[in-house]
Amino acid sequence: MMAPRRPGGAGAFPIPVEPLGTPKPDPAQLYAALDLGTNSCRMLIAQPKGSQFHVVDSFSKSVQLGLGLEASGRLSRASMGRAAQALHICRRKIEQHDVKRMRLVATEACRRAKNAGEFLRFVQRETDLPLEIIQPEEEARLAVVSCAPLVSTRTEQLLVVDIGGGSTELVWIDLSAVPRADRPRAIMRLHAGFHPPESPFPAAKVVDWISVPLGVATLKDQFGDVEDDGARFALMSWFFEENLADFSPYNASQPRENFQIIGTSGTVTTVAASHLGLKRYDRTKVDGLRMTSDQIDRVIQGYLQLGPDGRRNDPRIGRDRHSLIMSGAAILQALMRIWPTDRLSVADRGLREGLLYAQMSADGVLEEGPF
Repeated sequence: MMAPRRPGGAGAFPIPVEPLGTPKPDPAQLYAALDLGTNSCRMLIAQPKGSQFHVVDSFSKSVQLGLGLEASGRLSRASMGRAAQALHICRRKIEQHDVKRMRLVATEACRRAKNAGEFLRFVQRETDLPLEIIQPEEEARLAVVSCAPLVSTRTEQLLVVDIGGGSTELVWIDLSAVPRADRPRAIMRLHAGFHPPESPFPAAKVVDWISVPLGVATLKDQFGDVEDDGARFALMSWFFEENLADFSPYNASQPRENFQIIGTSGTVTTVAASHLGLKRYDRTKVDGLRMTSDQIDRVIQGYLQLGPDGRRNDPRIGRDRHSLIMSGAAILQALMRIWPTDRLSVADRGLREGLLYAQMSADGVLEEGPF
């Protein structure tokens, strides 16, 4: 299975002579997906390729849209301005590639902000982009769909975890009734809904899902007044676990065999990059990597030993993530403490990829073959 790869030169100036075999993509085949989260604005432009897609252009920037939201309940003017600047760049890319099919969504920060309507009108006026706020169930569903290519054919019980800036989605799926070879495809079919209409295919069964209004930014804000680094980490981890009490498989005594956790988020990919010792991030080495709980724990303990200053200067963590990595690690540690597995599959994919798969699946442009 080949994961979709981002081209190395996305957004760079074209070289004078176009190499043979790389014609400019047909705009009629292009799709855009944008995810404006609590912390970041990210976009992909891609075209279908077999049962996957090929990324033509991408964009990612930290905009801290949710900064100060916890205290005021509103998006600040500065946050809205930063988001609009990033969205202007996205609009230029969409126009440059002449993309007609797109879905541009906002998540938890906009769901919670009292002035979200005002913000959407501001975005429409400033950028002419049709931004929409999606509900937690759709956010969870799209994260699950994006991970379909990483689902092992041996997996009978699957937990997909998407750690965002403002919320964390968990979805528990029973695949035991689905023939092994069809399990990744059964996950893909969930793009139509967690309880899709009757189908001739054996379906993936969503046992339960939850959207916890705690992500790396909101959890950090709640414990910002705790000065001791280790104590703050422990409190964040236990507090997150308390918020999972209503999730029905919380204490499920599932067998370790045939159980898979897939984690999708900047936290999970940063932990993986630290484990691999990458000074420069490489998606091809991270996406699909399987880490043991001991390896994850060693990385987290290493972060704690570094302390805030050490983390700020660690090239594997990166300047834009150092302040959020411990709240993300606290969530990750809580998850590994609760469920009966000693392995985590790392996914460098999420809402944007899910949006692309869902649009392409609905249009029938993806092949039905194996991933």
